[in-house]
Amino acid sequence: MAIKVLVVDDSSFFRRRVSEIVNQDPELEVIATASNGAEAVKMAAELNPQVITMDIEMPVMDGITAVREIMAKCPTPILMFSSLTHDGAKATLDALDAGALDFLPKRFEDIATNKDDAILLLQQRVKALGRRRMFRPIARPVVASTPSVRPTSSVLGTTSIAAHTPATAPVRTSTAASIRASGKQYKLLLIGTSTGGPVALQKILTQFPANYPHPILLIQHMPAAFTPAFASRLNGLCKIEVKEAANGDLLKPGCAYLAPGGMQMMVERTGGSGRLKVIAGSADMNYKPCVDITFASASKAFSGDVLAVVLTGMGADGREGARMLKAVGATIWAQDEASCVVYGMPQAVASAGIATQSIALDNMAECIIKESVRV
Repeated sequence: MAIKVLVVDDSSFFRRRVSEIVNQDPELEVIATASNGAEAVKMAAELNPQVITMDIEMPVMDGITAVREIMAKCPTPILMFSSLTHDGAKATLDALDAGALDFLPKRFEDIATNKDDAILLLQQRVKALGRRRMFRPIARPVVASTPSVRPTSSVLGTTSIAAHTPATAPVRTSTAASIRASGKQYKLLLIGTSTGGPVALQKILTQFPANYPHPILLIQHMPAAFTPAFASRLNGLCKIEVKEAANGDLLKPGCAYLAPGGMQMMVERTGGSGRLKVIAGSADMNYKPCVDITFASASKAFSGDVLAVVLTGMGADGREGARMLKAVGATIWAQDEASCVVYGMPQAVASAGIATQSIALDNMAECIIKESVRV
């Protein structure tokens, strides 16, 4: 049975274009369209769509207000369309805070350099949200899949969705109570994520104490226009410092460095500390930033003194970098399936036997602190 989709936008042209693209996929079906947020709220309750695509700026009721009302009345996975501007980034982050699960640029040329790739990515994102067996609202502090064909380059990174399959390698599902600190000494924390990552990172990092003893590298698939606003938002909410990474940054304890969109972030060892190298990277890379690249650089610079965590996200980015980290003795954890927006990246490291723990988002911060902070 096709996934039922509600398309919401005040532009009749955009409603028609998105509907045409969605309906091209036999696994998807647009059941209705709405021209403003108020109509969307009403139709969501009456028609029970499995996914909603939502514009932000609309008359009568804006998209952010509509998301908030839909999440309160009939929680539904929502994909936002946003402009790649500072204001667009802020509004999209507000929508994610309100309960939206994912976002894409509104201009198709900003999704991917190739029109067909942009169409495919939109269809994949909608299906990824629609395939969730049950929508689970993720508690906010304020606010699966492996590629089946070779992904192509884009500002967000594209990937294809394979049929959902459970992890095949044994991985321990843990709670905060069941985690026992290994006693290992760490020098660096890595967190990689994609779809669902902004809310997950916010939930985790807002629980860290100001004196968290290690530097933190954050790799979130996100456009270049969004990462400054996201870093600023996290910095305002967290006790630790959060900044967008810059080339040459010296790593310091209790500071999180967010990889800039459109760039690659690597870490190098200089004496007893680390220094960041932020570069454009190869034009044919699937993801900018790429979790694999940062993880791989950390395996060379910090060897086994690393705790690496792979959170919710489409595709398998992070698996090969995590494999390199594990080979030198690093500790690898994955988010559990039930708390993921999309169980793709965590599934990739779990099914490959790389992750040693599978942890729910609600427990992740406590588990990280318990494992990496010596008392």
